[in-house]
Amino acid sequence: MSPESTGQNEHYLRVARRRFRTWRGDRPFWAGLFTILGGVPIAYFPYADLHLGNMTLTMSTTAGAGSLIIGVLLITLGLTMWFHHIVRVFAGVAAILLALISIPVANIGGFLIGFLFSLIGGALSVSWAPGRPAGEETPAAEQAVPSGEQPYEERPEGELQGAAAVPQQQGAEFDASAEGGRHRAG
Repeated sequence: MSPESTGQNEHYLRVARRRFRTWRGDRPFWAGLFTILGGVPIAYFPYADLHLGNMTLTMSTTAGAGSLIIGVLLITLGLTMWFHHIVRVFAGVAAILLALISIPVANIGGFLIGFLFSLIGGALSVSWAPGRPAGEETPAAEQAVPSGEQPYEERPEGELQGAAAVPQQQGAEFDASAEGGRHRAG
C-alpha cells in the first residue's frame, strides 16, 4: 500500500455523499423530489386542522378521499421516478395529469402549491434523459465523418452510396465542354 492511497483514509461521510451523488445522477432525482413534494400538500390539506387560539378551523371537504388518492399516487409516482427510472416518461405524464386533476378535486391543487410542484416534477421527468458514463465513447453513428474520406465522385463505381445504390442512367451523355459550360438558356 502506498501513502497516496486514499481508499482507507477517506471519511465515511465523504464516501456516502459521493455514492449518493452517483445514485442521484443516474435517475431523475429532482423530478421525483418535486413530485413527492407536490403530493404531500394535496393529500394533507383536506385533513388538516388549523388552530387559532381556542378556535379550530377544519378544511375537510367532500373531496377528501379524492385528494388523498391523488396525493398518494403522486408520492408513489415520485418514488417510481427514483427507483424505477425506466418508466420515467409514463410517471411524468401521469404526474402531470394528476396535477391537473387536483385543481378541481383537491382544494385548488393543494392551494396551488402541490399543483405547481407536481407539474414541474412531471415535466422534469418527461424531459430527463440518462447521461453517458464518463469512460464510454460515442457510438459510430454519432461520430463525425472523417475528413480524409473520398469525395462522392472519386469512389469506386461498385460501392454503395448510403442506404441504397443509385442505378446508372442510360441514354445520351451531356458534354458540358461542348457549350462552354453554360446552360442552353444562359
